Amino acid sequence: MKKIFALAFTAAVLVSCSKEGYTISGDVKGFEDGTKVYINKQDENGFTKIDSTEIKGGTFQFKNDKAPEIDIYYVELGKTQEFAFPVILENGDIKFSFDKEKPESTKVTGTKNNDLMTSYNEEAFKIQKEIMDFQQQNQTKFMEAQQKGDQATMQSLMEQMTKIQEKYVEQNKKFISTNKDSFISLLLLTQLSMSDAVTPEEIKTYFNDFDKSVKETKKGKDFADSLKKMEEAEKDRQKVAIGQKAPDFTANTPEGKPESLYKNLGKVTIVDFWASWCGPCRQENPNVVALYNKYKDQGLKIIGVSLDKEQDKWVKAIADDKLAWLQVSNLKFWDDEIAKSYFVEAIPATFILDANGTIVAKDLRGAELEAKVAELLK
Repeated sequence: MKKIFALAFTAAVLVSCSKEGYTISGDVKGFEDGTKVYINKQDENGFTKIDSTEIKGGTFQFKNDKAPEIDIYYVELGKTQEFAFPVILENGDIKFSFDKEKPESTKVTGTKNNDLMTSYNEEAFKIQKEIMDFQQQNQTKFMEAQQKGDQATMQSLMEQMTKIQEKYVEQNKKFISTNKDSFISLLLLTQLSMSDAVTPEEIKTYFNDFDKSVKETKKGKDFADSLKKMEEAEKDRQKVAIGQKAPDFTANTPEGKPESLYKNLGKVTIVDFWASWCGPCRQENPNVVALYNKYKDQGLKIIGVSLDKEQDKWVKAIADDKLAWLQVSNLKFWDDEIAKSYFVEAIPATFILDANGTIVAKDLRGAELEAKVAELLK
């Protein structure tokens, strides 16, 4: 399943305005007079308060003769951060409205950037509601299928969910394509670049098409630097691309015996990255056990590479899940050298190798995995 980001809007747009400075005029319901209102800047340390005022008669106002560097800020109502909302600080008169009884009706408007943010959120919330409705309607069905081991039903439901989630990607692609002078597009592209929803070439193309004004912002320059690093990393990733020889490795079994990949190749070999603490891995293990039992006498081998940290938990998971194939681990969690050499950034992750150790497929599950194994064993 693709890793798809449901993008809660955290972005800003670059635009020139005739008015210097900004005002934020708030109209809020459900708060007592005297309630503090803050403007926060978010960084790696959390929220930093840069200005404050108070609610009087259901309204508040911030005013500054000069807008800071354009970016995302947050208006916080009260001190708990329960009510904190993104606002783009830019030149112009910004209108903020919020009703504690109807939080979904929150709007930030009045300037081009904030108008774009609000319209984007309205579309995103529709997709979010569709996802929540689907989950609510099918939760019982999925749990029943899981208890029965009904892989077909589970797979079907997951595929339906993925199709709904992909609407986020399409929304973001459309926005980026039609708002090339928008800082929002840059931030959305940054989010997309962290998923596998777009290819590195698509990312590069989108960025190159941006208006010069976007590229020359601080975040634009930072993204250009990260793009160069991404391109370099992609060259390294080609070492484990389909069609390449799988990197050899050696690690210890639970008994402390060193075993290598190439000394244990079968007609088909699955290198399975997993861990005892990984819920999706453990859920998938019964399917892998069934596959192994069905094809092991025909030449299928599996090598489990665990990203565990604790020996006892690793060993217990092997026994509990009845994993009868070769298991190795360096017990280094995400610092595992094997995972790094295969560029594994999420688990479960699988690499399917032919008899020569060539990578022929990646990350297959269920029926797709069995079909590939059966094909290679013919």
